[in-house]
Amino acid sequence: MKKGRSFLDYFKFVFVICLVAVIVMLVSGRRAILGPALIAMFGSLAFYFMGHPFLKSFAFTVWVFAFVAASMVYPGAFMTWFGFNLGILIVPLIQIIMFGMGTTLSVADFGRVFKMPWPVFVGFVLQFSVMPLAGLFLAKVFGFEDEIAAGVVLIGSCPGGVASNLMTYLAGGNVALSVTMTSCSTLASPVMTPFLMDKLAGQFIEIKFLVMMFGIINMIIVPIVAGLIANRILYSRHKAFSSGGVLALIGTVGILFAVAMILWAPAAVLTYGEASLQKDGFVVGLLLIGIVALAKLIISVWLKGPENWMSKALPIVSMVGICTIIAIITARSAEKLMTVGPYLIGAAVLHNFTGYILGYWISRVVRLDENTCRTVAIEVGLQNGGMASGLAMNVLKSAPAALAPAIFGPWMNVSGSVLATWWHRKPVGKKHKKIE
Repeated sequence: MKKGRSFLDYFKFVFVICLVAVIVMLVSGRRAILGPALIAMFGSLAFYFMGHPFLKSFAFTVWVFAFVAASMVYPGAFMTWFGFNLGILIVPLIQIIMFGMGTTLSVADFGRVFKMPWPVFVGFVLQFSVMPLAGLFLAKVFGFEDEIAAGVVLIGSCPGGVASNLMTYLAGGNVALSVTMTSCSTLASPVMTPFLMDKLAGQFIEIKFLVMMFGIINMIIVPIVAGLIANRILYSRHKAFSSGGVLALIGTVGILFAVAMILWAPAAVLTYGEASLQKDGFVVGLLLIGIVALAKLIISVWLKGPENWMSKALPIVSMVGICTIIAIITARSAEKLMTVGPYLIGAAVLHNFTGYILGYWISRVVRLDENTCRTVAIEVGLQNGGMASGLAMNVLKSAPAALAPAIFGPWMNVSGSVLATWWHRKPVGKKHKKIE
């Protein structure tokens, strides 16, 4: 056995066996039994990638393929379980992912905008102009039906995704700037996303501004604020947050408040006309704050475990959540995906590519330094696909509108990883630091 071989290395042999089985079934025409082999093929490849030092950044995308294959072959498994509609899970899963994003942020990340206002302003303008307009242009060029076209515009009208921070880090870019840009565009999304959807996608599908705004606050902003509170609990150097008694109190109070809201609070905490701010964002936020406090009590105080346990758990939670969301969406539009899928993939590639190119070169035109140009390009090119999926399903009530975000998400991880690797191998030299 090769010294240092990981257990995950052996999945490459499983992948080869499954690949051969898939090819044999396709050649022999036995497509009826192709599904399980296809799922096993992608699953084994994902496990192998997870154990590979270079390919592990692509593991998430392969997992998406595995979940999509499963949802196409067995759509019923992602529709209902014992009468429970799995579509209901989409919003809570996104709230959990956004809470995780919040735990990686601090108040300093938002305050940093005053230290570098011009790059943040440039990125903000490009984020909410290049991508939505490119989405509208591509929707018209490809001639998508109205709901799918609205989904293409929707993914372009959303703020930057948390993946942009990781890609910026891998590229050797300005991570602090990337985090600040993501934070600012996300905070502005309750106004900017409904506004852009109303003006650009209103021709395809009815857009209710306040309904969408309240939906974003519930699904994105409230969990992120809860995550910021959890960040303080997790990483503050104040002695109180290392006290077992204080952590136990915070954990108990958070969970009890969440349970009380579930049992006795009205469904909407605020109603204005036909728009309402639902309580579920607050319930999830309080519950997760409580769980984080109790987890820190057990792991850090009692067991004296590692301090970075949260940063290790978050990527796994986010990956499982996003894969599940995409599978649920795919199962509801499997037949339509068979016909428009290739065109949507083409639109996603062009959309993403447009964000990178215009983000980079417009930044150069306004005389930002090379490192900042790269950061802005990544930030503009990568969108919050989870948010777009949730809005499509929960606010627009349209599974076809969720197809574009479901396809864009995996692709941007592939393209972002490739671009980050390429730029990492071309570090910014002294002669490129400033644009003359």
